Amino acid sequence: MTMERISVTDSAHWPMHIALLGTSNKTSPIDLRERLAFSPHEVGPALEAMKDYVPEGTILSTCHRVELYAAAPTLRGVRAALKRFWSTERGVSRRGLDAHLYYMEDEEAVAHLFSVASGMDSAIVGEPQILGQVRGALDQSLEHHATGSVLSGLVRQALAAGKRIRAETGISRNAASISSAAVELARDTFGDLRSSRVLLVGTGKMGELAARNLLSKGVAGLAVAGRTPARTQQLALECGSAVALTELEQALPQCDIVISCTSAPHHVIGREMVERAMRERAGQPLFLIDIAVPRDIEPSVGEIDGVRLFNIDDLEATVAANVRERWAEAPKAAAIIEEEVAAFQSWLVARRAVPTIVALQQRAESIRQAELARTSSVLARLPERDRKRIEALTLAFQKKLLHQSIAMLRAEALAGNGHGTDRAVRQLFSLDSK
Repeated sequence: MTMERISVTDSAHWPMHIALLGTSNKTSPIDLRERLAFSPHEVGPALEAMKDYVPEGTILSTCHRVELYAAAPTLRGVRAALKRFWSTERGVSRRGLDAHLYYMEDEEAVAHLFSVASGMDSAIVGEPQILGQVRGALDQSLEHHATGSVLSGLVRQALAAGKRIRAETGISRNAASISSAAVELARDTFGDLRSSRVLLVGTGKMGELAARNLLSKGVAGLAVAGRTPARTQQLALECGSAVALTELEQALPQCDIVISCTSAPHHVIGREMVERAMRERAGQPLFLIDIAVPRDIEPSVGEIDGVRLFNIDDLEATVAANVRERWAEAPKAAAIIEEEVAAFQSWLVARRAVPTIVALQQRAESIRQAELARTSSVLARLPERDRKRIEALTLAFQKKLLHQSIAMLRAEALAGNGHGTDRAVRQLFSLDSK
């Protein structure tokens, strides 16, 4: 895959390196991930703060993982800087964190991000949401000017790899997202959902997917509760009835299943609220699925008689059959990731020649413009069509003259001999003269 052409910024003449510090459901419990996660409205300010720690930074914070990516001319001290940033921003002591974090550099970090973007590293392999989450991380980083050409190039290549894997393999075959897993868990518990009444708390993408999945199972009733009235009404018109969050307690006793997936930084369903609802339900069981991080439902709710509470870490077993088929496609996906990583590494090496290439082009263009200016009085007497032909001729000559030198700079950079060639070209064309 060919990387897009980049601008010369971010110390492009230095060999830039990639670092990753992260945690996931594989390395840390949900309560720690809650404390380390960045909610959508916290990412922007965090990216602004991140600029004081690393030259380029990006934050990927999802239900299952929180990962900090950095690019720098040297990785000396980057791991400690990322850890310091994380601890400061989230108010979490650095002591004891190492046991729950993973750290990767350069090619290993690149391969990991490509695996993440493809859904290979997801709790439910091939899940579709992660590609949008990676794209969102890039958009926010660019919006806050926290990332430059290296990390933006890395994330764009990761997105391209993820799309290619989904197009060329069956890694996303069959429904197996977190939302569908929640619905499958409810169906496994209740059997036929056509007599079940469902309350969906949260109107984001995961909530919408869960709502549509529930409707496909023919639930008896679906109520939607959300923080944004317009969005709640829109989803309710498509899928069910609307409930204001302030009326959540009144709606609970009327429901058999609650799926909660808001982005609230605190619990929206507490123990006392559920206890009162259970008294009204007169012994009828209540099934609660919390797929939010941080959690929406107070954990002690699961201790109440008649209540079954599941969180996001409980859902993996419900999709084992679907992911088995997806994992059969893993070797194909791994081969694509290997190709895409190699393409990115080549681009990263070749970009070291960019400053000299640009300086060479600028020097040639300045000479061309100076010579055109010297003959401007003659050119002015020519018809406009002839003047344009002469300018096009000089530009074509310039490009042909530089072509071999530019090709050599790129090839030598890829071969690891870029420094000597770069210096020779700069001396030959006096690119460093004042």
